[in-house]
Amino acid sequence: MRELSLLEARVLGVLIEKAHTVPDSYPLSLNSLLAGCNQKTAFDPIPNATEAEVQVAVDALKSLSLAFESSGSRVSRYEHNMGRALGLPSQSVALLAVLLLRGPQTSAELRANAERLHRFADVSSVDAFLIELAERADEKGGPLVAKLPRAAGAREQRWAHLLCGAVDAALLAMAADAPEFVAASELAAIKAQQSALQSEVAQLRALVDRLYAELGVTRSS
Repeated sequence: MRELSLLEARVLGVLIEKAHTVPDSYPLSLNSLLAGCNQKTAFDPIPNATEAEVQVAVDALKSLSLAFESSGSRVSRYEHNMGRALGLPSQSVALLAVLLLRGPQTSAELRANAERLHRFADVSSVDAFLIELAERADEKGGPLVAKLPRAAGAREQRWAHLLCGAVDAALLAMAADAPEFVAASELAAIKAQQSALQSEVAQLRALVDRLYAELGVTRSS
């Protein structure tokens, strides 16, 4: 399976989580999926996705058999297929969903954050499933998670998913230790907003210049 994009990973994580947290409205419509993808609370930040972008992402997941479209409804609805597609138990799917949505975490954090998806008896049971995912055989597709080196001052090591590719643990640790750490995805959102503002300013300047020209007034520098 190819590496997932940031948005594809978010869409997959949302589909898995909502299957447990909003079962009455699951499978999800595109509008519900869009709202879930743009949720900021407790999620790793990503640039605000548009409906078209989410549609492209879910279509890509369908092509990888990680999601499918439900039949029998006038509105298209989508659900995940990760367990069957990758041959994983529900416990592993729950842990991957939390990693997809919240980023690298310790085993204790994963146990707490996965509570609504699966109730693990203790941290050691979480570790057991994580180790199984980390030691997944190559013929099955290879490892799906990796244990990161212990960050400076941290008591426990964190785990990260590999569905978007290998994690540069050194860069991740350096960034997390920085006093004003901003995720790369959040920087992308800031840059996009900056670009939009620059475009608006240029349009306003053009409008002002046109008004000056129509009034026959010379604009001072």
